[in-house]
Amino acid sequence: MKPIAYIRTGFHTKFGIPRQSGLVSSLQGTIVFQPEYRNPDALRGLDEFSHIWLIWQFSEAVREEWSPTVRPPRLGGNTRMGVFATRSPFRPNPIGLSCVRLESVELSTPDGPVLHVSGADLMDGTPIYDIKPYLPYTDSHPEATSGFTGTVPMPHLNVIIPDSIAATIPQRLVEPIKGILAEDPRPRYQDDPEREYRMEYSGYEIAFTVPQKDTLKVTGFKSAIR
Repeated sequence: MKPIAYIRTGFHTKFGIPRQSGLVSSLQGTIVFQPEYRNPDALRGLDEFSHIWLIWQFSEAVREEWSPTVRPPRLGGNTRMGVFATRSPFRPNPIGLSCVRLESVELSTPDGPVLHVSGADLMDGTPIYDIKPYLPYTDSHPEATSGFTGTVPMPHLNVIIPDSIAATIPQRLVEPIKGILAEDPRPRYQDDPEREYRMEYSGYEIAFTVPQKDTLKVTGFKSAIR
């Protein structure tokens, strides 16, 4: 297989990327096709769908070896489960699957036709292998069980941004940053209230602490030097 497109997002490093698609709906991304696939006819009818599936490569997790068990972050990173019972990036074939909202199809840009999506859990530059429409009548299963993931509560932190820092954050980034931080981007096995963490998003470095189990405080915001 070869990539048909690449996605542009605000995540230039892995730290801080939501662990599943759709968790932070305000995250924006743009799918740019490779030159040979920049044919508007290939997108005919796609704008009639609200969501799409992205089949992509864990390009930062390609390995020669594989392990039959992995340690899911949802279980704190200390319990091993079978790789096929998880969505770990460390797989025999580093393939990812994400459902995202299709915000719009733009046919005429300097890069040819592009797709604007939201809720993506992909790093900037991730290769896309295929795109398929999401079909509610067959893809949605409300009765489905969630295995071990249903036994662990989803983290959701109260995000505090001091006024002095909030005033320096571009308005378009406020909601995405709050959404990312509310999902607690820290490794599950780390719980040090004194530690200051740093992550990058959309060209900025965000520093934060988690002084209490349910509260995250932003301690810094500045341009990321790359």
